[in-house]
Amino acid sequence: MKSARPCLLACLVMLSLLPSWAQKGESYGNLMTPQVRSGKLSSPEHWRIYVVDGKLRLSMRDAVVMTLENNSLVRVQEGDIESSKFALLGAHAPFDPIIGSVDNITGTISPPFVFLGSIGGNIFNFNFKNTTKNLQFNYTQTFETGTQVQTGLSTNIDATNVSLGFFNPFTTSLLNFQFTQPLLRNGWFTANRGPLVIARRNLEVSHATFVAEVNNNVLQAVNQYWAVVEAQGNLEVARTSIAEAEATYKHNKRELELGALPPLDIYRSESQVASRRVQLIQSEYALKQAEDQLRFTIGADQDPYLQALDLELTEKAEPVGELRTTDAGTALQQAMKTRPEFDAARSALARDETQIRVAHNHLLPQLDVMGLYASNGLGGTGLNQAGQPISSSWTSQVFGFSYPTYEAQVTLSLPLKNRAAKAEMGSALVARRNDLYGQRQVQEQVTLDIRNAIHQLEQAKLGIAASKEALDLAQKTMAAEQRKYELGSSTIFLVLEAQTELATAQQSLLQAEIGYQMAVAGVDHATGELLEPYHVQIAELTR
Repeated sequence: MKSARPCLLACLVMLSLLPSWAQKGESYGNLMTPQVRSGKLSSPEHWRIYVVDGKLRLSMRDAVVMTLENNSLVRVQEGDIESSKFALLGAHAPFDPIIGSVDNITGTISPPFVFLGSIGGNIFNFNFKNTTKNLQFNYTQTFETGTQVQTGLSTNIDATNVSLGFFNPFTTSLLNFQFTQPLLRNGWFTANRGPLVIARRNLEVSHATFVAEVNNNVLQAVNQYWAVVEAQGNLEVARTSIAEAEATYKHNKRELELGALPPLDIYRSESQVASRRVQLIQSEYALKQAEDQLRFTIGADQDPYLQALDLELTEKAEPVGELRTTDAGTALQQAMKTRPEFDAARSALARDETQIRVAHNHLLPQLDVMGLYASNGLGGTGLNQAGQPISSSWTSQVFGFSYPTYEAQVTLSLPLKNRAAKAEMGSALVARRNDLYGQRQVQEQVTLDIRNAIHQLEQAKLGIAASKEALDLAQKTMAAEQRKYELGSSTIFLVLEAQTELATAQQSLLQAEIGYQMAVAGVDHATGELLEPYHVQIAELTR
């Protein structure tokens, strides 16, 4: 028995260290970031570097970065990841060690239940008084194998007004070690680590879903950026058009004063000036609306100073270099690698497989084995029958393991119907089937997105070529009509019509170029490459 003492003490030391082995990874302190703790929202970040000469100067990348940093919708979507992280932390709860203690004192007075005789033969009959103090320390730990280990130290101190034993007061102590191991249901790694694995898969799904939503938000920011560029271009065309109409009107008015123009023809010029002024007003307010939408997306409306700044966008509508050509098959292969929706679908199916394995385990009978070893001790001081003082130390007896107790137990539970476990299995199978359909739906949707994006890209390329040709012809027509009018072989109506056609051709080319830029962004969005330059910012959001 003495040889077992070091082993038992070593087990006690190991039990104190096992909690750090049983749980790893996620930490409450790491998850409780200053942003999570704060009850206030921060102002837009890093915006001062974009203010140049009293204007908010933004490239396309600047606008996307500001969207990732400041957009409220992005931050709300980020909260789903934070919730999944804390849910993962909560999945560790079954493996958290528990330390408990009890300190109790009880005093009782009972009526006499025994006659006590003295040495002189006298019989005493008086109330029985007892005081008991109980002190317990317990430690419980459950591991990922389902093994539950318990150790505890219990001490009772009893004092009475009638001494019936060797010692009064006396101390009884018990040091016990107990383990319980499920062999079937809730046994081993699959059943116990299952909720933890499921929580990690849920975090993966949340992360992939967040990246997919960010992909949509970035595309929205890109499209709104180009919408502002288009609105600015339309405003410039409208200003040029009304300037030409006003110049023609002044020239016609002078001709009318000189008698070279019939009085009724001046109304045509006045009508064109008024019509183009309406177009100018519409273009001005269309630009304001587009700028407000872009400010909303990049978070510039969260600060009054930023909201008052004029926008200066550095990107030009005209494409640089050769126009892009994309093959549908290559784009689909790229999308399979980079689109976050596929990662979310794969993680969801992996989660379903874990749920099925856990549910299958819950269908098994409950078969547990339990083992217990305890060491007993008795302490106190008193007198023996000869009147000599005697004493005993409970600590030396307990930790000397001289008075052991052994126990072994096997428990079997056979549920006759086990409907809860069957329902759990059915739900897990249904969830897997739904996620299989979801994965197929993702592939179909991504394929459709790629085809639509490529069609829009090809359409935009053809539109640019046709718009350039139309603009060239409109410019030549305008020059010809103006020259003919100066020579007297054309009318003011044809000149004004040529001006209108030229403005329309300029707007059409601008629209085609913007459509091409949006189509390129659409292809990158469909293939998942739109986020490639911004992985650092996304990693900062989801860390």
